[in-house]
Amino acid sequence: MTAAFALLLGAFLAGRTIPGLLGRADLTRTDPSALLTAWLLATAGVLAAAVSGIALLLFPGHGTGTSVVAAVHGCLAAISHGTSPRAEELVGLAGALLLVALAVRFAVIGLRMARRRARTRREHLGLLRIAARREGGAPATWWLEHDRPLAFSVAHGRGVIVATEGLRRQLPAREVAAVLTHEKAHLRGRHHLLIGWVEAMGQGLPFVPLFRRAPCAVRELVELTADAAAVRSHGAEAVRAALLAVAGHGAPDGSLAMARDGVAVRLARLDAGIAPPGRLRQAFSCGFAATAATSLPVLMGATLLFGVAVAACPLSGV
Repeated sequence: MTAAFALLLGAFLAGRTIPGLLGRADLTRTDPSALLTAWLLATAGVLAAAVSGIALLLFPGHGTGTSVVAAVHGCLAAISHGTSPRAEELVGLAGALLLVALAVRFAVIGLRMARRRARTRREHLGLLRIAARREGGAPATWWLEHDRPLAFSVAHGRGVIVATEGLRRQLPAREVAAVLTHEKAHLRGRHHLLIGWVEAMGQGLPFVPLFRRAPCAVRELVELTADAAAVRSHGAEAVRAALLAVAGHGAPDGSLAMARDGVAVRLARLDAGIAPPGRLRQAFSCGFAATAATSLPVLMGATLLFGVAVAACPLSGV
């Protein structure tokens, strides 16, 4: 039982404290890839800790104590025999019903969002095949006859980039290349999928602060990460000029566009002249962020339980 409570307690504490810790990071100087890794794996770590703790409670054979399954069985048996169930059994039944309800809620919301996104993608691609000119390559680029400078990416197969002819008419070739590199980074990093994951978590379990705040943070960080990829290839000045040129022109739902999210903080980072980290430094920072984010729920729960045990020992005469 102790391990189960440590995992559940750690998931609860991490879900409440991690957003505040990550929210203090200076986005104009911190490596966005490491922060993105921390946000994503923190959600996965909290969910894994909660599921593991629940599994230890639900299924017998994990050690001493009464499992929730046994408590539920005892509660139902007591009700069927016309007697009052014990408090432990009532808690077990309530816990099982709550877990089932939350799991069903998350599955329904996630499935509904996935279907809506798929339908929107099909509609966009259907219009593109009629109105746009396809340019070969991987990923394919579709050019629309429109005066506004605009580009966005859509997750479909290997990915699709949509750009307007106004982009090429109004921006120099280097800035156009920076915009396209930015969108390719979204597709290469599977940023559409990552955003879909955190948005499903946020809508399915909004009472957890980490899940509620993750969608906004991840949207901003994927843009910073894509900017860093464009800066490596074309320089900060080209990316800054391109961002200013396309800002405010929007993009369809379900897509990622260079000018949609976090424009102010991205311009501040470009103005600060922070060079993107090298591959080795980036791998180290992402590895450290991943280790910390996934282990924090377990460490928090175990530390608190250990502290309670130490404090309780003198009181119990042990």
